[in-house]
Amino acid sequence: MVCGDTGAGKSTLLHVLGGVLQPTAGEVHADGRPVSRWSVPHRDEWRREVGIVFQHLHLMPDLTVLENVLLPCVPRVSAWDGPARQAQALLERFGLPGSGHLSPHALSGGQRQRVAWARALIAQPRFLLLDEPTSFQDDAHTRDLLDLLAETAAGGTCIVACSHDVRLRAANMLFPRICHLAKGRLEGAR
Repeated sequence: MVCGDTGAGKSTLLHVLGGVLQPTAGEVHADGRPVSRWSVPHRDEWRREVGIVFQHLHLMPDLTVLENVLLPCVPRVSAWDGPARQAQALLERFGLPGSGHLSPHALSGGQRQRVAWARALIAQPRFLLLDEPTSFQDDAHTRDLLDLLAETAAGGTCIVACSHDVRLRAANMLFPRICHLAKGRLEGAR
């Protein structure tokens, strides 16, 4: 868990860890590898191992909910029946059965955030990066997401989260290590 004031660089750190951005200075290592120094092909390979729930969700407005969930599968599969069934199952797990044909704009903010969760999990990533992942959720949905995180972590997925949400920070069994980010530097891990 990474905590820090607004503007400290938490989202930027997750974007660099996920291979979405390159840092302007310094280095970032993940899984013992220098993510920040990789060329585009290496970052593309790395991104196949990473699922990200972005703070601003980044759903594609011209795609359906189901198509948004399936986006990480595009470069990986040639037959769509299995992934489509898996995506529908994830949508059901997130309380969104029957929503696959809808536009993301037809959903509430909390529902769109759960679509982003489904998209992050569809490819069963080794690493799950979460940027304010419960910001649009009520207490009941947050508890459901924490249960899902516990299952995901038990399956061997490494989870890195940035959040101001005390409900998420209180999940000590999921996040035994809490780091503080200040002015772009990680401080005082506990």
